[in-house]
Amino acid sequence: MSTRDFIEKDYYGALGVSQGADAAEIKKAYRKLARDLHPDKNPGNAAAEARFKEVSEAYDVLSDPKRRAEYDDARRLFGGGGAGARAGFPGGFPGAGAGGGQPFDLGDLFGAGGARAGAGAGGIGDLFGNLFGGGGTAPGSARARQQAASGPARGQDVETEATLSFDEAVLGVTVPLRMQSPGTCPTCSGSGARPGTSPHTCPVCDGAGVTSRSQGAFAFSEPCRSCRGTGQVVEDPCPTCAGNGVTTQTRTITVRIPAGVKDGQRIRLAGKGAPGRRGGPAGDLFVVVHVSDHELFGRKGDDLTLTVPITFPEAVLGTTLTVPTLDANVTLKVPAGTSSGRTLRVRGRGVPGRGRNGDLLVTVEVAVPQRLSAEAERAVKTLDAELGDPRPQITAATQARSSDPGSTR
Repeated sequence: MSTRDFIEKDYYGALGVSQGADAAEIKKAYRKLARDLHPDKNPGNAAAEARFKEVSEAYDVLSDPKRRAEYDDARRLFGGGGAGARAGFPGGFPGAGAGGGQPFDLGDLFGAGGARAGAGAGGIGDLFGNLFGGGGTAPGSARARQQAASGPARGQDVETEATLSFDEAVLGVTVPLRMQSPGTCPTCSGSGARPGTSPHTCPVCDGAGVTSRSQGAFAFSEPCRSCRGTGQVVEDPCPTCAGNGVTTQTRTITVRIPAGVKDGQRIRLAGKGAPGRRGGPAGDLFVVVHVSDHELFGRKGDDLTLTVPITFPEAVLGTTLTVPTLDANVTLKVPAGTSSGRTLRVRGRGVPGRGRNGDLLVTVEVAVPQRLSAEAERAVKTLDAELGDPRPQITAATQARSSDPGSTR
């Protein structure tokens, strides 16, 4: 990351968080943006792809406490927030033709083009490390970055999607997931060199990955142009990865989806992401779950819902029903005098949970026949006469209003 990047790019703004946001807020903001902007969801959308890269770069810096601290220090020192190469130094760092407390241009110090060549290449750590004798391994320096780049590196996090049936989501399931992600080149085992050959130490930087040059009274470190900062030169590149040591690979892994996942839930599987580089740990795999609807059941939190029709006699006299669950049948007693729309609870037959399962909520609805035989119609009329008026208060109110001479019709 160059000094210019640290000065010009507003990573907090890219993620939509404040500078005081904690790690949890930063992660939450990143995950939401990454999910919405992911190229798989926006095929062919160049703007979304660019924004996705911007968000990923911001998260890479702000999720690392050390890099975030360097970034914050750089923005405080140089004025940050899009000020570009010109920034005000607190206390008045004098530049060529610049008085104390006045805006200070890096170009005034290094000459035309010097600011971008020196600070942009070596970074803040190189700038002040060399100015004040700090050496080439200050935090953020090119040498420090080279040391980090040549050591073990954690693999990238990978996100994919899985569509489950309703039963699978409630009860849990093991599914194979096919995905593409960067991985170590199988031809050269990550060396970048054609099989039978190997990289050799860069003769220009002697394997350090950085070189020093003088600019007037100052010395600056910058990535070695001969080996591009890797410290090694590949004379005969691998034909598979073109010398990069990394290829995009298709792989299938078996993943256990836990019982009780919900539609839209994002599951983290540690160590199942892209392989690490140079012996580093693998990244994480994030699986976004989509759940299909069920023909009988619904879901409310950890409870399953089911609607069961009953006849009028069953509602009046009561009955015992046999109803399904996702894994077995259960009996349910419907009390006499049950009203249509009443919900009965079967405990523990809902979504499996930690310590306690959800319940099955059965809503009974009185089924009204659309056609009756003549005999059935006579029986219903006889029953209606015997039952009498089911709404006496409403009938009394309407009769009173009808008998009032002043009522409006």
